[in-house]
Amino acid sequence: MSDVPPFGFGPPDRDPERREPGKEGDPAGDPFGLGALFGGLAGGGSPEDLLGKMPLFAELQKLMSWSGGPVNWDLARQGAISQLAVGHQPTSQAEQTAVAEALRLADLWLDQVTELPSGIERTAAWSRVDWVEKTLPAWTELIDPLAEKVVAAMTSALPQEAAMSFGPIAGIMGRMGGLMFGAQVGQALGKLADEVVTSTDVGLPLAPAGTGVLVPQNVADFAAGLDRPADEVRLFLALREAASQRLFAHVPWLRQQLQDAVHAYARGITIDREAIERGITEAMSGMEGGLDPSNPESIQQLLGSGVLEPEETPEQQMALRRLETLLALVEGWVDTVVAESAKDRLPGHSALAETMRRRRATGGPAEQTFATLVGLELRPRRLRDAATVWGAMGQRYGSAERDRLWSHPDLLPTSDDLDEPLDFVARQDLDDELASLTASDAEQPSAPDTGDDDTPPEENPDDGAEKRG
Repeated sequence: MSDVPPFGFGPPDRDPERREPGKEGDPAGDPFGLGALFGGLAGGGSPEDLLGKMPLFAELQKLMSWSGGPVNWDLARQGAISQLAVGHQPTSQAEQTAVAEALRLADLWLDQVTELPSGIERTAAWSRVDWVEKTLPAWTELIDPLAEKVVAAMTSALPQEAAMSFGPIAGIMGRMGGLMFGAQVGQALGKLADEVVTSTDVGLPLAPAGTGVLVPQNVADFAAGLDRPADEVRLFLALREAASQRLFAHVPWLRQQLQDAVHAYARGITIDREAIERGITEAMSGMEGGLDPSNPESIQQLLGSGVLEPEETPEQQMALRRLETLLALVEGWVDTVVAESAKDRLPGHSALAETMRRRRATGGPAEQTFATLVGLELRPRRLRDAATVWGAMGQRYGSAERDRLWSHPDLLPTSDDLDEPLDFVARQDLDDELASLTASDAEQPSAPDTGDDDTPPEENPDDGAEKRG
């Protein structure tokens, strides 16, 4: 589990190894990206005055009119795409053709190692900007409930005196929250778009249903320095995308379970009101000049001080543990079936798989996404344990029995099971034996009905004992 709380709520030095506090554009020094938006207010004057007088704030006023939910997705989209302006390459027809052929061949190979049929109805080669724009609906569905709870908890926990201290900004705090979250989500999506190679690279299905996707520009970057042919790297990544698409297409509850785990975390977001009151008093006493309503930098300092950090409840810890386990099981299954399908066909499979493992261990897209937006880091140890389960299940029982575990969420290994993955596999023998015995008992014929109504009822042994006594 990550030490990074959702949407950057927390003290600036929460994770010093990942961040350099005070660095421009860094969430530690500027947790919500407000420096660029509100830095001009530091000289004094209310936001309302400046919004009407400066061209910069005319655009800001437009952003502040957002009413589409707790995250300003217009700002998120603009922020993400602006990061991609330099070096962005649209996809060519040749790339579209190459991606389609790679995904078609990947599906043919996977047919031989898994009972789950293809989940791809159409193929696409996306640019980085395409990835941002076409995955926004999925991000909206995932993130809005979380952001809504954070905003509600933050607002309800503020003591009345502190709320009054915000002065003229108090009336726009809700939309300010939308801006803050929009800026941070946009920054996260822009960084992801620079490196994701498929539509399922973060562990979730982000493309429209039935669409298999590669991002050719990022595939080329992934292949750089690997000393493997470009078509081999493309096919390896196509195998991963096609395998993920099979799971999400034919395990109907999986997508919903992943979303439910995130939303269960959101439902549990609370903030300790008494701790807030103590923290605000301490934070304000440590601020030079206190909390100045005309200087949003002091408000930003308060927001980043950690006093508004949501408490993590046991229920939330369970939700995050469930999410972590599901993501690990998906990734481990993909690793397993891709290895089986490619081991005798792709000469560089081992090197490519190792590159993917190193990429995850150093913080790939899934880790970055959930650490930033959910407060979760997907631990590589869980992925190795999950892959051990799937590999051992296939070797011991065959691919059909291995994939049968996806038929119901209760059949999957739990987080505790992943602590001892081979024990879980061994228990399947016992479960099968018990199921067989139960079925045999159910099939035993009952005593025939003779139809003789004069047959006396069976004596109760206790009654007979009383008579004999």
